[in-house]
Amino acid sequence: MTTELFSELDLLPSLQATLKENRWKRMTEIQSRALPALLDGKSIIGVSETGSGKTLAFVLPLLHKLKHLENQGQTVELHSRPRAAVIVPTRELGEQVSKVFKIFTHGTRLRVRSILGGTTLEVAKNNIKGPFEILVATPGRLVQLMNRRLISLSDVSLLIFDEADQMLDQGFIADAHKIVEACLPKRQLGLFSATVSNQVQELIDQLFSGAEEIRSQGSHRVVSTLKTIIRSVLDGKRFPLLETILSQPSHGGTLIFTNTREQCDVLVALLKEKKTPCVIYRGEMDKVERRNNLKSFRDGQINLLVSTDLASRGLDVDHVSRVINYHMPKEMNVYLHRVGRTARAGRPGTVVNFVTERDENLVSRLGSGKL
Repeated sequence: MTTELFSELDLLPSLQATLKENRWKRMTEIQSRALPALLDGKSIIGVSETGSGKTLAFVLPLLHKLKHLENQGQTVELHSRPRAAVIVPTRELGEQVSKVFKIFTHGTRLRVRSILGGTTLEVAKNNIKGPFEILVATPGRLVQLMNRRLISLSDVSLLIFDEADQMLDQGFIADAHKIVEACLPKRQLGLFSATVSNQVQELIDQLFSGAEEIRSQGSHRVVSTLKTIIRSVLDGKRFPLLETILSQPSHGGTLIFTNTREQCDVLVALLKEKKTPCVIYRGEMDKVERRNNLKSFRDGQINLLVSTDLASRGLDVDHVSRVINYHMPKEMNVYLHRVGRTARAGRPGTVVNFVTERDENLVSRLGSGKL
């Protein structure tokens, strides 16, 4: 973490007041490098480990620039034509990003609207009625509304892709081109990601030529406040091992990852058989139930969430103190996203890896586990 302070930035007084009110003083490395670049009008690529504060790194410059335009008399009056857009991979991340914006909009009086997958088209249409400054959107829903001419990006001068690596997992490049081309010709772009896959690099090569690349020292690594524990699975007996781990005290929530929906369901059934309170969070389940399960975990009503990798990207739950890889992932990128759910923003956290012979390749890349 750097020693630079938010108070040293040339930000609007209302933004500085909100930062002070929320006791945000010191910037993380990605914030200290990305914020000034975005404020200076540069397009950037920000690569930084999960939990490093990337959201605030683009929220503050967007609000500062848009409020500055308004103070100059350039108010937004046209309906459904925002001036800035943030593209996110999932509804859950979109809701989190919107919440961060809204912490600051009480002071700036700027309007944030969202159109996210997992909501009905009618809800999305109602959300973007009237004039507003900032749009938070998932790519599929945004392109759908663009095709129906229900929203225009022709006034967008600031466009951010958040958690880009997850969007590209879903074959996003064609939508990215369509979204970028719909914005102002001299738009300012930002791309934030925890990792740079081949697909992310392809997008960077195609759309971000000339952008300043910012990589934090911790990118492609776990954070220093994360404690890693390796446990060997013998004869496929994972559940007894899990019972032992769960019997040990943990000051906060525990997030357990499996690789498939079937593994997720089997594990939840075993936990419920043992009368262990838990909730499930995976794809192909009722969206209202999934949302309620996440809320009960986030609020601390239930301290055990069993999930597939749906929960590994972008979810920020403050009290997650422990991540358990009940089944190890095959890819390092996936591992980094999973363990990034704990030890966020300088807080301590623990990851427990259940390891078999098939996981030797990944484990060898992790070294001794004392990362």
